[in-house]
Amino acid sequence: MAAYEPVIGLEIHVELTTNTKVFCGCSTAFGAEPNTQVCPVCIGMPGVLPVINERVVEYAIRAALALNCRVAPQSSMDRKNYYYPDLPKNYQISQNYECFATDGWVDLSLPGGEHRVGIGNLHIEEDAGKNVHAEDTGLLGFSCVDLNRAGVPLLEIVSEPDIHTLEQLDAYMELMRGILVYIGVSDCRMEEGRLRFEANVSVREEGDASLPPFRVEMKNLNSVKICHQAVEFEIERQSEALERGETPSSETRLWDPKRRITQTMRSKEEAKDYRYFPEPDLVPLVIEQAWVERVRAGLPELPHHKRERLVAEYGLPEYDAAVLTTDGAVADLFEGAVAAGAPAKEASNWVMGELFRLLKEDERDASSLPPETPGVLSEVIGYVSSGRINRNAAKTVFEEWYRIGVAPDAIIKERGLEVVGGGAELEGIARGVIEANEKPVADFRAGKKQAIGFLVGQVMKETRGSADANAAREALLKLLS
Repeated sequence: MAAYEPVIGLEIHVELTTNTKVFCGCSTAFGAEPNTQVCPVCIGMPGVLPVINERVVEYAIRAALALNCRVAPQSSMDRKNYYYPDLPKNYQISQNYECFATDGWVDLSLPGGEHRVGIGNLHIEEDAGKNVHAEDTGLLGFSCVDLNRAGVPLLEIVSEPDIHTLEQLDAYMELMRGILVYIGVSDCRMEEGRLRFEANVSVREEGDASLPPFRVEMKNLNSVKICHQAVEFEIERQSEALERGETPSSETRLWDPKRRITQTMRSKEEAKDYRYFPEPDLVPLVIEQAWVERVRAGLPELPHHKRERLVAEYGLPEYDAAVLTTDGAVADLFEGAVAAGAPAKEASNWVMGELFRLLKEDERDASSLPPETPGVLSEVIGYVSSGRINRNAAKTVFEEWYRIGVAPDAIIKERGLEVVGGGAELEGIARGVIEANEKPVADFRAGKKQAIGFLVGQVMKETRGSADANAAREALLKLLS
C-alpha cells in the first residue's frame, strides 16, 4: 500500500465574550430561555438597520495581532445567502471580499521541532440560531428553533492547508485555544458552543507537494477530541479510496459520534453557491493604525512565550510549564505563589495536584478563585517546609481554606494538626501501638520487614496524621530493637 499524507486546513469559529451581539444590543448570556434574547435586528425584521459593536472590532484587532496577521486598513461586510431554519434573515452577515485581517501565522512546538501554520484570513461574522431536535425537546416528531444565538459575534480564523499530521492538528487546536483565552477575546468553552472547528481534509502520496484535486469539509466539530477523531477517520477513508484507484469526491461530511464515522451531508459548496454580495446596510470598517498600536500595547504575554519564560526563569520542567500555561489565570496564580515565597517546583506541584483536583471536583475555573489564593498556597507550602505540618495535614488545611475560607493558621490550631515530633510524646504513642498490635510486631521480628509500614500507619492514625512519618518509623524501630 502506498504511503499517504494528509493535507489539512482548519476553520475555527470562536464566540467573542462581549455582553451584547454584534449588530444589536441583545444579551449574549448563555443558558437563557429560548427566544428571550432577540430583537427585530437579530431576527431580521423588515426596516431595521444593524450597527456594529465596537468591542467586537477591538477584539478582532487583538486576535489578529496575536496571530501575526496584517489588519486591513479597510474591510467590508458581506451577505452570505443560504436557507436554513436557524437563519432568520436567510443570509448571514460575514466577510468574503475584504476580510478584516490576512497573512498571519503561528509556530507549533513539537518534539521534532517547530512547524509553522499560516493563517489565511481572520474575519468577523454573526452566528446563526440553534435547531433543537426531538431527542432534546421530548416533542416526538418536532424540531424547534432557538434564536438566542442568532447575531452572537464570531471570529472565523481560516488556516492555510499547512497541517500534515494529527500531532500537528492537535497542537494547532490547543495553541489557538490558549491564545484566544489568554488575550481575553473568548473563554472558548466548547461545551457551550463557544469554540467550533470545521476541517478541510484531503490526502496525497508522500513526497507530492501539489494540492489534491478534491477536498472534504467536515462541519461543526465541537471539541478537540471530536475533530481529531473525525479527521483521523477521514484520512483513513480517503487513503483506502486512493489505494483502490478511486478519487474521493469533494463534499461536505458530518461526524457520527456513535458510529465513529463520517457521512455525506451534501456536495461541497463554493463561494458562488452562497451568492455573496456587499452588505448594503453597513459602511466599510476603516481601522486607523493608531488604534491598532493601542491594542498591540495592551496585549498580554502569549502562552508559548510564557511557557518558555517559566522554564528559563524558574527552572521548571517543560511538562510543568506547558500545563501551567494552558490557562492564564493558572499561570498567574503559580507566579503569585512563587512571588509570595514558595519554591517554584513545590508551587507547581501543588497547583497541578491539589488545586486542579479541587477545581475539577467543583467544575470551577482558576479565574474564579479569590485574589489571596497565591499567598495562602505559599503559606501552606511554607508550613510543610518548616516542619510545622506534614503534607497530608497540609492538604487538609488547604482544602478547608478553599471550602470555607478560614485562615490556615487557625485551621491548624483548631484541629491540632501540628506535627508530633520526636521525644517522649511520640515514643509513648509508638509504645502503645506496639502493645496493641502483637501479630504485626511478631511478623516484623520474624523477618517480615514490611510489617513496619502497618505500624507506622497506626501511629499516624493515633496522631490523626499529624506525626512525622519518618520520626514515627525511627521511634518504632528503636523500641522494637
